[in-house]
Amino acid sequence: MNGLAGRPSPKIPPGVCLPWDEKLKELPELSGDKELLRKIWQDIDAFGNTFIWQLLLSF
Repeated sequence: MNGLAGRPSPKIPPGVCLPWDEKLKELPELSGDKELLRKIWQDIDAFGNTFIWQLLLSF
């Protein structure tokens, strides 16, 4: 990327507020389809990220 030479890459990927791996550490042992839970978490997290960006761009 231009302009980021020499800077470390971010720990959290773009478009993510709280990564699934971090959230998974907070949760008790999961039963059921863990892949489905991961997908739902990532979808909800993406909505939060979109909401934050919309607030920043609207005002």
